Parts: sequence; structure tokens; C-alpha cells
Amino acid sequence: MPHAEIKYSTDLNIDPRAILATIEAVILEHDDSAGDCKGRGYPTSAYHHSHITISVALLAKPHRDEDYIKALLRKLEARVKVLFSAPCAFSLGLEFLTPFYVTSRHKP
Repeated sequence: MPHAEIKYSTDLNIDPRAILATIEAVILEHDDSAGDCKGRGYPTSAYHHSHITISVALLAKPHRDEDYIKALLRKLEARVKVLFSAPCAFSLGLEFLTPFYVTSRHKP
């Protein structure tokens, strides 16, 4: 179950839910075994220069090698950038979660 976080300056007219949905769609198109992508948006009014930073975390798996990551980065960047039009600094990072990480669904 991947995770995505968007941190952005509030002067940008963006729809974080649309960006998160796009991130999930791109990940699933690239890797249909990934599952749902949990996501959060963090707007801030305290910033220096307009910016958006996106972090995506995935579980480490044998097929998620360097080529996988490079291709996924290219796809994510291309699809996300079309969702906002104002000039700004843009950062996108992919990381692997530690193997000592548990992800599951809680059903009380």
C-alpha cells in the first residue's frame, strides 16, 4: 500500500485530491500489484517561494528496481504537472519503506 504526501504553498491554485488520485492511478497503471495509495495534502501559508513537494513511499519488492523507479518517476512527473498551471518549484521523490513496516487494514 503506497503512501503519497503533497506539501505546497497556499498561493498555488491546486487540487490536492486530484493530484493524489492521479498519483494512485499512475502507480496502479505502472504496477497493478501496488494496491491503494494512501495520501495527504499539507498546504502551508508560511513559505519562501512558491513550491510543491511530492513524496511517494512504496514497499520494497524484487521487481521495484532502478528501472522501475526511473520509469515511475517520469510517468508521475508528466501526469501530475498538468494538474497545475502556476509557475513554482517542483520536487518529486520516491522512496522505499523499511522491510520492518506493517501495512494492513484495521477492521474492528
